[in-house]
Amino acid sequence: MKIERTQAWRTYVGGLIVVYTLIWLWLGISPLHRKDWILENVLVLAFGVGLWASRRVFVFSRVSYTLIFVFLCLHCIGSHYTYAMVPYDQWWEALTGHTFNSLFGWERNHFDRLVHFSYGLLLAYPLREIFLRVAEARGFWGYFFPLEFTLATSALYELIEWGAAEFFGGELGAAYLGTQGDIWDAHKDMALAGCGALLAMLITAAINRYLQRDFAREWSNSLKVKDSRPYGENEIKRMLDEREGA
Repeated sequence: MKIERTQAWRTYVGGLIVVYTLIWLWLGISPLHRKDWILENVLVLAFGVGLWASRRVFVFSRVSYTLIFVFLCLHCIGSHYTYAMVPYDQWWEALTGHTFNSLFGWERNHFDRLVHFSYGLLLAYPLREIFLRVAEARGFWGYFFPLEFTLATSALYELIEWGAAEFFGGELGAAYLGTQGDIWDAHKDMALAGCGALLAMLITAAINRYLQRDFAREWSNSLKVKDSRPYGENEIKRMLDEREGA
C-alpha cells in the first residue's frame, strides 16, 4: 500500500532528521566514556534501522516523530556524559546560583530517571499509533497496550543492561549499568517508565474523550466478548480436523 507523504510532512520530518544527526555527531565527537557511548547507541542504531526499513509500509504522524526526536535527543545527552554524570546540577547552578538537586534534597544524579520517565511519556503515543494501525486495537486496548508494551520493554532493557554489565564488567559495566549504588535502581526505572506511559495515555484519552463523539461506545465495545467459543484444546481439535479434511 502506497503511503501519502505531503511536502509539509517531508520537510518537517527531514528537518528533524537533520537536526538530530547534527546533535548526534556533535555529542559523539568526544564523549566522556567512548566505549559506554558505543554501547548506549547500539539500540539507537537498531531503532533507526527499523524506522528506515519500515518507511515504505509504515510512517508515523508528525506528532509521533516529534516525540521520538525529543526522546532521542535526551538519550544523546545521556550517552555523551554517561547517564550518571550528566552535569545538569552545574548547569542549573550557573543559571540560578544554587544546584537543582538541592531544591529536592537529592544526592544522586537523576538524569537517568528523567529519561526513563520520558521513555514512557514520549514513546507511548507512537506505540499507540502502531497498535491502532497494525493490530487494530480499539477503545480500552488502544490505551492499555502502549502502557503494557512500555513496561515490558522497560523490563527487557533492564535485563539487557544487567547482561551487558555482567559481560563487560569493570568500569564499562558500571558506567553502562549506572545504578549509582541504588539496589532498587531497575525497579524505579521501570516504574517511572510506566508512570510516564500512563500519563501519556491519560492525556490522550482526555483529548479523545473531548473530541471523539463515540468515545464511550468504542470503549464499551472494545471490552465485549467477540467470540464466545473457548479456544485451547477446542481450537487444536478444529485445526486438526481441518488438516485431516484438506
